[in-house]
Amino acid sequence: MTTESTESPAARDGRPDRAVRPRTDDDVDECVRVLARVHRSDGYPVDWPDRPGDWVARATGLGAWVAVLDGRLAGHVGLSRPAEGDEAPGLWGDRNGTGREGTAVVSRLFVDPGARGYGLGALLLGRAEREARRLGLHPVLDVVATDTAAVALYERLGWELLSEQEQRWGQGRTVPIRCYAAGTGAVAGSR
Repeated sequence: MTTESTESPAARDGRPDRAVRPRTDDDVDECVRVLARVHRSDGYPVDWPDRPGDWVARATGLGAWVAVLDGRLAGHVGLSRPAEGDEAPGLWGDRNGTGREGTAVVSRLFVDPGARGYGLGALLLGRAEREARRLGLHPVLDVVATDTAAVALYERLGWELLSEQEQRWGQGRTVPIRCYAAGTGAVAGSR
């Protein structure tokens, strides 16, 4: 298993050691515990899944990674092919003539509330973005518009807003979403 250490020298300077590595099946239970804390704190995901372990493990067909802070699992991100209901892939594909199949969807990005402020969200997003580009795909994502912390992260890292729209979710609910595509500059979380 490879680990992408991102701050070993910083750890020697008294700052926490941060790393991103591929998610394993053994990580899923801990990811669910972190996700539960995120849900209580931020309301993500909007609808708590009936089977949260399956929800974490699903939609990551192109890869999944976890962030580790001082040896403790502290975040997660997945990368997958576009699925029904994903809006950003079609918007990017139409704009660039590549079709939906030219995109990879970033999803299941979350960081433990107790581990925020260490740049883990940017590291995870950067890892997913690099993998998408390595595969010749353009990274895109949809986010609930009320998730202001996530929106701020994407915009700070140069992701381009493609559209603001409303999606119909179960039980006749309408949810505002924002659709983003990675910028064409430097990859998030890279140095």
